[in-house]
Amino acid sequence: MTLTGDVTLTDHHCHGVTAADLDRPGFEALLGEGRRGSFDSALGLAVRRWCAPVLDLPPHTGADAYLARRADLGWREVTARLLGAAGTARWLVDTGLPDGLTGLTEFGELAGGETGEIVRLEQVAEQVVAEVGGTAKAFDRIEAAVRERAAGAAGLKTVVAYRTGLDFPLTDTPPPTLAPEHRLSDPATLGWLVGLGARLCAELGLPLQIHTGFGDPDLRLQHADPLLLTDFLRATAHTGLTVVLLHCWPFHRNAAYLAHVFEHVRMDLGLAIPHVGRGARTLLAEALELAPFRSVLYSSDGYGLPELHYLGAALWRDALGKLLDEWLADDVITTADAENLVSTLAHGNAARDYPFSGTSRKPKPR
Repeated sequence: MTLTGDVTLTDHHCHGVTAADLDRPGFEALLGEGRRGSFDSALGLAVRRWCAPVLDLPPHTGADAYLARRADLGWREVTARLLGAAGTARWLVDTGLPDGLTGLTEFGELAGGETGEIVRLEQVAEQVVAEVGGTAKAFDRIEAAVRERAAGAAGLKTVVAYRTGLDFPLTDTPPPTLAPEHRLSDPATLGWLVGLGARLCAELGLPLQIHTGFGDPDLRLQHADPLLLTDFLRATAHTGLTVVLLHCWPFHRNAAYLAHVFEHVRMDLGLAIPHVGRGARTLLAEALELAPFRSVLYSSDGYGLPELHYLGAALWRDALGKLLDEWLADDVITTADAENLVSTLAHGNAARDYPFSGTSRKPKPR
């Protein structure tokens, strides 16, 4: 099946783009995790193959020619072209990263379509600590600040995998003291913060996104395996919470198992799809081996470069189309079921799990 831009997407997890023109080192730094990106990679090949035509260049154009054209157009025009070509109708943007990226409003103006905010728990907590220090009142202030931000958000997110790992302690009680850290790392504090996010999400009918799998080098990958969340998922199974496991590679089969056994668990392959090149079809196939189709969502996890938002969409469509061609050839699926599966993964599951603007939000039944 050839999946074109007519198959609209909901990108349920992405970030803003760098609001500046970039030289080659700056561009390549954003082509990989941990500032180790390069055109000499599967992702670099994908940029030259898929993004070049959007900028009026031939496929497989050289890196220097690509960057020269990018500079001629300027970052705003490049961003508008690539985001517009992604065929994404709804963008849910994690706003919890440092300055230098487009904010939610500017991103929406450049991208078109509807935008919603994903609020990062750790950022909110660290802002409160910066204001009031590690006083006893900090925990109440954090809860109030998270609740205020959540009221207008499409979801909450935690990056506890980066701070202490996914085997964080499960607790509803804050620790007796709070270290005034610029970057929260205390396991007891982070366990309480994730628990707070889970409780508020269940109350407000919002999903809780959890980073799993690969990322920047300050992550210890062995502590980002979603299987470490098993006790947390058991504890939240009947609370009305929806948990979304982000990225997942190389633990995508583990995430698929969790989505299989826990009804409230969802997963995506964002971030991984553009990085694995031709392996994207295999990645999707392995995730869909065990995960219920209703539990798999689309995201790009585009960050910094609009090329990543576009490639997430283009390569996801290409990979899913080729996978379904195999299934159709083997009589695994009918054409009607394949078309339904595409719309389910592309936007249907996200429409069910995330609130849309202009709609009333009702607490989920417990």
